[in-house]
Amino acid sequence: MPLNPVSTPTEVLKLQQELEARDRTIAVLIRRVENDFASRPSPMAVLEQNISLEQALQRQSGELEHSHGDLVRTLRELKEAHSQLLESKKLEAVGQLAAGVAHEINTPIQYVSDNTNFLKEAVGQLVQNLDLAIQAAEELGQGGDGARLGELREQLRRGKLDWLKAEIPLAFEQSLDGLSRVASIVAAMKDFSHPSADEKQLVDLHEAIQTTITVARNEWKYVADLSIDFDPGLPLVPGLRNELNQVFLNLIVNAAHAIGEQVAARAGDKGLISISTHCCGDEVEIRVRDTGVGIPEGIRARVYDPFFTTKPVGKGTGQGLAIARSVVVDKHGGSMRLETDEGVGTCFFIRLPLEERGAGSRSTRASAP
Repeated sequence: MPLNPVSTPTEVLKLQQELEARDRTIAVLIRRVENDFASRPSPMAVLEQNISLEQALQRQSGELEHSHGDLVRTLRELKEAHSQLLESKKLEAVGQLAAGVAHEINTPIQYVSDNTNFLKEAVGQLVQNLDLAIQAAEELGQGGDGARLGELREQLRRGKLDWLKAEIPLAFEQSLDGLSRVASIVAAMKDFSHPSADEKQLVDLHEAIQTTITVARNEWKYVADLSIDFDPGLPLVPGLRNELNQVFLNLIVNAAHAIGEQVAARAGDKGLISISTHCCGDEVEIRVRDTGVGIPEGIRARVYDPFFTTKPVGKGTGQGLAIARSVVVDKHGGSMRLETDEGVGTCFFIRLPLEERGAGSRSTRASAP
């Protein structure tokens, strides 16, 4: 601003103060700018920092990929271990059933053998009678005295021809029935133990249940009667037949053991295992009911826990219901629940979808009736 040519001392002093204040302001602004530039990294520093961050990110990505690979391998190993467990459980069940199956086969084989021995003797007698009849006919044809005919009559009397005529067809019928029984047991055992396909296929649940009943007959026939009530309109179900067989076997054997405890405790008559099937909309339901001891309330929540069992050592492994639950829920997207009344019995309800469903989309639960 232009100065007046004549200024008073006061004006000069005021002007000096304004100039000093301006200089101080300028100095403060310069310091701020210098500090601001000093705090900012140089382009080279920024570049180095970006490179360092990128390297750290690459290292972390590599670690994550390695961890993901480990998880994938672990999951694959767990699936393989689970499959091996199912297979070993099936083989264990087959081994445990072997003695019973051998007994089931031995019984019809025994009366087939007895009937065969009877038929051998009967045919021997009939051949002797036939020989005498031929000789008698020849003798009569040659004008003989009929001595051979009298001998034939006596032989027929002693050989109880009428009794043989009645017993021989019965022996054949029993033998054929026994052989049919053996064939059905062998076929059931072969079907039960034969590995199923890795992919789901349409399964006839009635055939699968009937096969399992046949294979496990020696487990239940001494303590229970078994009744079936199959829905005649039940459709085929997509599933893994072999593993569903294992589910049915576990439930039937568990039911037989529960009834065995009840029968032993009360020294009563046989119990009853009832198996029924029903079509429920887009699902099918299988019910396995027993008149056993029931499940105490305090352990109902644990019945599906792996290795949990109330049976004595050597009697059970605690894997039966855990495997059944895994097969139904995890592998078939179904559901499994139970109703039980202590001292009265237990009923397991299994539902399987008629169409493919996400694994594990349903759950299990336990309740009292």
